[in-house]
Amino acid sequence: MPKGQPLNVPDDGLTTRQRRNRPLVMVHTGPGKGKSTAAFGLALRGWNQGWRIGVFQFVKSAKWRIGEQTVLERLGKLHEETGEGGPVDWHKMGSGWSWSRKQGDAEDHAADAAEGWAEIKRCLAAETYDLLVLDEFTYPIKWGWVSAGEVATVLAERPGRQHVVITGRDADPALLEVADLVTEMTKIKHPMDAGQKGQRGIEW
Repeated sequence: MPKGQPLNVPDDGLTTRQRRNRPLVMVHTGPGKGKSTAAFGLALRGWNQGWRIGVFQFVKSAKWRIGEQTVLERLGKLHEETGEGGPVDWHKMGSGWSWSRKQGDAEDHAADAAEGWAEIKRCLAAETYDLLVLDEFTYPIKWGWVSAGEVATVLAERPGRQHVVITGRDADPALLEVADLVTEMTKIKHPMDAGQKGQRGIEW
């Protein structure tokens, strides 16, 4: 896209303004670091535009409060107090990383994921948010807790002007098909390769 100009302009009858403002489905996938980080950066941009932000965090433990949550929730409070930016809601829809699951509780995790997806569908139908961040949502789809086909259909048929960004490894082909933007994070080098664990301010 030289100088921000598209290489091809479809003959779809839309004006440049209409085409520019179409809502997007975005997928951040791949084995590299930065998928959620990029999505939360997008949420910050949206907040600055006055968008209503809804974050739906799957898989990560509800006990783990990541730095982005603190910042975005404080920005939501700032909006309530001053009217600056937009409102922010943060929903924890998961019960913990897959490798921390206890034996025999897969049904509970599947039920949590299904209810999380049901809430997202309700929000999409009600047009509650301008931007929905579905963090680590590829995993409950991969594990069969949520239907990839249903997700793709609901996203394709969502009403109004709602942007959706989905993060996580191994995005299902159905998600890639319905997405307008797909970015694959590819790991070239990582501190963990040299035995270094995650650190404050970088991983959380």
